Amino acid sequence: MRCLRHITIVLALLLASCMRWEYGEQEQFSVLDDGVFITNEGNFTYGGATLSFYNPNTKHLENELFYRANAMKLGDVAQSMVVRNGIGWVVVNNSHVVFAIDTETFREVGRITDLPSPRYIVFASDEKAYISQIDSDRIIVVNPKTFKITGEIVCPMTTEYRTGSTEQMVLLGDYLYVACWSYQKRILKIDTRVDKVVDYRDIGLQPKSIVTDKNGKLWVVSDGGYEGNAIGYESAKLYRINPENLEVERVFELGLNSSGDATRTASRLKINDNGDMLYWIDGGVWRMAIDAAELPTEPFIKPIEGVNRSLYYALGVAPDTEEVYVGDALDYQQRSIIYRYSRDGELLDSFTTGVIAGDFCWKK
Repeated sequence: MRCLRHITIVLALLLASCMRWEYGEQEQFSVLDDGVFITNEGNFTYGGATLSFYNPNTKHLENELFYRANAMKLGDVAQSMVVRNGIGWVVVNNSHVVFAIDTETFREVGRITDLPSPRYIVFASDEKAYISQIDSDRIIVVNPKTFKITGEIVCPMTTEYRTGSTEQMVLLGDYLYVACWSYQKRILKIDTRVDKVVDYRDIGLQPKSIVTDKNGKLWVVSDGGYEGNAIGYESAKLYRINPENLEVERVFELGLNSSGDATRTASRLKINDNGDMLYWIDGGVWRMAIDAAELPTEPFIKPIEGVNRSLYYALGVAPDTEEVYVGDALDYQQRSIIYRYSRDGELLDSFTTGVIAGDFCWKK
C-alpha cells in the first residue's frame, strides 16, 4: 500500500511538471489605437475565460489576449471590465480575483485577490473602488493603488433565501447605487463618504442592470425571475427612479420570461454617451428615448429566428459613435459571434470571440 501511495505521489509530481507548458509563452503587444475589449466568460468551472480586443477602424481582432500577453489563463468566468487611467480592471467571478492590466501591452500590473464572488467594479477615486458580489451580502471596498481590500459594506437584503447578492452599481455624486439581483428585489443607496447604506427601496424581482441618464435619474431593469423561481415569478420591468429618495417615477412592463431561460429575458441595460437613449436585451435589442411615453413596439435589432436562432447575451454601446455591439452566445458551447451595428441599425461587421462573450469595455 505504501508502495502504491509512493508511485501515486511521483506520478502526480510528474504530471504537474508536464503541465507547465499550458501556461504558454508571453507575446509582445502594443495596441495604441482605440477599440473595445470583450470579456468572454467561458463555461462555469471550466476555467475558460478569455479576453479579446477589436479595432472598429481597421476591423482587426485579437483573441486570447490575456493568455498570450501573460502566459497564463485568465481564470473562471470573466464577468466584467472597466478601463481607468490606462489600466484595465478585469473581474473574474469564480476565480475570486480582479486583474489589473496595462491597456497597451495587456500585461498584468497587479491583482486584487480573496474576493468572495466578484461581479462589477466601480471607482470612487484613485484610492477607492467598490466590488459587488453575487453570493454575498457585502460590497468589498478596495484601494486600487495598493490592490488591497480596505473594508466592506454590509448590505440589507430583501430575502433570506441565499446569502445575498449585489450586482451592477453606478456612482452619482457622493452616492453609490446598487442593484441587488439574484433572489433579491432591492436597490441600495450608499454614502461613499462613510461607506454605509443610507437608504433602500424594494422594486420588482431581481433588478440586475442600472444606469444614470443626463437628468441624473436612475434607470433599472428587473428580470422578473423565471417560472419555478424560489422567490417568485413576474413580468420584467423597466424603472425610472429618483436618486434623492429612491421613489419610483415610471414603470414600463416588459413582459414575462416565457422561455424559462433567464438570459432570454430583459437584461443588459445600457445608455448612450449623451445619456438620452436606453438600450437593453429582451430576445432582440430594444432602444428607447428617456422621455418616451411608451415602449417601442418592435426591437431595434431583431433576433435571428429559425434553426440558427440567436441568443443575444451581451450588449455594448460605443461612446461617441453610438454603434451597438451585440454578443450572440449561440448554445453556450461555441465561440460567440459579435455583431456590430451603426446607430441606425445597419450591420457593419461581425466577428468571433471566445465562449460566452459577456461584456464590452472601450479603450479610448
